[in-house]
Formats: sequence, structure tokens, C-alpha cells
Amino acid sequence: MKHFLLVGASSAIAQATKHHLMNDGHSVVQLSRNSLHSDVPIMDYLGELPKMDQSLDGLVYFPGSINLKPFRSLKLEDFQHDLNVHFLGAVNVLKTYFNQLNEGASVVMISSVAATTGMPFHASVASVKAALEGLGRSLAAEWAPKVRVNVVAPSLTLTPMADKLTNTPEKIEAAGQRHPLKRIGSPEDLAHSIVFLLSPTSSWMTGQVISVDGGMGTLKG
Repeated sequence: MKHFLLVGASSAIAQATKHHLMNDGHSVVQLSRNSLHSDVPIMDYLGELPKMDQSLDGLVYFPGSINLKPFRSLKLEDFQHDLNVHFLGAVNVLKTYFNQLNEGASVVMISSVAATTGMPFHASVASVKAALEGLGRSLAAEWAPKVRVNVVAPSLTLTPMADKLTNTPEKIEAAGQRHPLKRIGSPEDLAHSIVFLLSPTSSWMTGQVISVDGGMGTLKG
């Protein structure tokens, strides 16, 4: 049995990941601002995080937001909020729990196809996700060979966070048609990739950004 920490555990992708890990017989600790999905509820990913005596074989940082606006409508506060949630929160979590990571542990962070594919109205989220990818590559180099660090970069996924973009069958169909595989992602699609990166099956992979995006980032639909 291995031990994993899921941060931002209330997300649909985190819950799908937890389901697979626990079905495989592993132990999962959840941290979230949502008390229903947290073993130790927290108020802020930038604040003091709970101490943990348990050593860890893997850590996944899930927190995110979808803040799509024209650049002229984005305020500095929007950029700061997204920076705090997507990037600085990850920095704080990794600094807090690095000493709990076992030899051979795996860290996974969640980026976005928008970090490397220019998309209108994505200025804020694309910027902070690009920073997160840079962090992942840098830490992969610095922490090798003890700890592996990889990043998963999805496109639009059918989750509550994306509800404004997927709250009708027509929106789901239209969004799917923009992807070469002609559908949007599911939490399971992302969970399978995350579980793979946490497992020994991916033991020769580090510093990678894995696109799980229906082909959106590299193919013309």
C-alpha cells in the first residue's frame, strides 16, 4: 500500500483519482477548503497548512479556476487571484510537504492546454499555468533522482468548475466539435493519466507536460 496526498480534493478530477487509488488498495489523504472532501479542512492554500507525520509516495495539486475574460476586462486582482490559486498555492504545498516525500515519490500538477496554445480570453489562466509548467520542469531537475515531477495539461473537461461552458447539451456538443477527437474530456480521462504518473509504470518519466486534451493543443480539428 502506498500513501498519497490530494490537494484540492473536492474537484471532480481529484475525486475520480481518489476512487482509482483507493480501489488499488492505496491510502489517500485529502486536503480541501470544502470540508466534505477534506480529512483536515483548510482555509487558504497560501496559509499555514496542517502538519503531516505520514510519509508520502505521491502528491497531486488540483486547485484551479476558469476565469475567461477579454484582456481589457481583466483587472490586476484577477491575475493575482489566479496566481495565488494555481501557482503560489502549489509552491506553498510543495514547500510544506517536500520532507514527507519518500524516495521515488511522484508529484503531479495540473496545467491547461491554454498554457502553450494561444486562445482568446485566456490571458490570466494561460499565464499562471505556463508558470506552473516552468515550476514543474525546474523541480523535476532539482529533485531528481529522489522525486519525479510531471504535469498534466487538459483541455475543457466536464466538471462542475466548467459548468458555464458545459451546462447545456448544445454547449457540450459545440465544445466537443472544436477538438480533433470530437468530444470534451471527462474526469476519468484525467484521473487515468494522473494515476499512471503516480505509479511505478511511469518510473522513467519526469519533467514532462502530458497533454490530455483530445488533440486540441497539437492537431487541427
